[in-house]
Amino acid sequence: MYKQASWNEPVIFTLGKSGRVGHILPEVEEEIKATVGDLKAAIPENIQRTTKPNLPELSEVEVARHFIRLSEMNYGVDSGFYPLGSCTMKYNPKINENLTSSPAINMIHPYQDESTVQGILEILYRLERWLAEITGTYEVCLQPAAGAHGEFLGTLLMRAYHKFKGESEKRTEVIVPDSAHGTNPASAAMAGFNVVVVPSDDDGCVSLGALKAAVSERTAGLMLTNPNTLGIFEKNIDEIARIVHEAGGLLYYDGANLNPILCKIRPGDMGFDIVHINIHKTFSTPHGGGGPGAGPVGVSKELARFLPVPRIVFDGKHYRLDYDRPDSIGKIRSFYGNVAVLLRAYAYILSLGFEGLKEVAEISVLNANYLAKKLKEIKGLTLPYNSEKPRKHECVFSAKTLKNETGVSALNVAKRLLDYGIHAPTIYFPMIVDEALMIEPTETVEKEMLDHFAEVMRKICEEAYANPDVVLKAPHNTAVSRLDEVKASHPRTMTLSWRMHKKRKGKDL
Repeated sequence: MYKQASWNEPVIFTLGKSGRVGHILPEVEEEIKATVGDLKAAIPENIQRTTKPNLPELSEVEVARHFIRLSEMNYGVDSGFYPLGSCTMKYNPKINENLTSSPAINMIHPYQDESTVQGILEILYRLERWLAEITGTYEVCLQPAAGAHGEFLGTLLMRAYHKFKGESEKRTEVIVPDSAHGTNPASAAMAGFNVVVVPSDDDGCVSLGALKAAVSERTAGLMLTNPNTLGIFEKNIDEIARIVHEAGGLLYYDGANLNPILCKIRPGDMGFDIVHINIHKTFSTPHGGGGPGAGPVGVSKELARFLPVPRIVFDGKHYRLDYDRPDSIGKIRSFYGNVAVLLRAYAYILSLGFEGLKEVAEISVLNANYLAKKLKEIKGLTLPYNSEKPRKHECVFSAKTLKNETGVSALNVAKRLLDYGIHAPTIYFPMIVDEALMIEPTETVEKEMLDHFAEVMRKICEEAYANPDVVLKAPHNTAVSRLDEVKASHPRTMTLSWRMHKKRKGKDL
């Protein structure tokens, strides 16, 4: 049984002693002094500090040991299995990290003259072309800082397109399936659209009858994930595209689930006009807790004129940033997006190539279906929406039977998994599945781990029937036991920094 390290580790501000030093800054070089002159005089007086910053004073070894102890109480992709459905938490090769930590990359400043950053502009330009090829789109913008940011850009592009055609007043609705990611309706609403929800059919796909009834002259577009959040490929995608386009709407692709179709089929070829890519999921940046991420957006030729500025252009000799796009929606992100995330994607695609990416898709699908077959045999779990239908990258099980017969819910199962050293899957999503457990193994998990996970799930369900208290009171072996689910995530009770803690306690910094 897994046992997580647990240290009574104080916050770093209460460690150390006054006068203790961890790092001594080097003297300013004479050449710099001669060039810059008096350094203090070079800084405007109104932005000079009058007091020292209130920082903890520690030796180097104290700092190292503090953060090592904290890391031992943490869990990540490098620690073990991380089957977080719809988040594609795959292992990320360290060579991609090496690229971003290179001084040739991380010492570049975004305000440098374009002539001095030709290398990074070339990399980003090539990445745009590669992503356009992978998604089957005409042009790609790398700027959005996250998947939801990409969705927001996509819906702004919808609005710009209909405004350009003189139809913005009547195109007021965006359609989303009831299995959609929650960010889809939120992004559409933020862009000023009303959201219309269409139900899924018995196979877990968009109901064509409901879609036909929902589209009208008010339809601005449909936001769709394919494969969808149930892990099921929308087999009627050609018909869906026809219905939306004939109504005058645009088809938007949520790229959260791009991993299982890499180099097998392209969203652009399915009829999607706008495609966002969760590049941090699919192309090698571990994510969580709000970042880091990037959500590039690809569009059809008809929509390219509306993409945000600047665009990277190449005249055959030089790369430059082009702001001369009169129909652009404007700027959506400072500088040119989260470049470190984009660089990891560049390295990932370059190292795998077309055949490697195709293998990624194939193994991720094979792993998901292997696991689904094993989990279907466990008492208490069911696979809703045609259990015989093959899944793509993920499978969504229901623990409804288990809860009805033992009182153990999907939440309890997720908590108990932590005791076995496995990260919890996504739970209670999509909302059309009662007591949902959404499991995505990805392609970076070996068969032995899949077998181990299935065996652990079987043990937990057996515990639920034999001694439910063991599961209901889990986790027992983690550094932090069960949290108050509301206080742990509510803005009024979350304490994310020492500054917030002091403020809540009414103390001066």
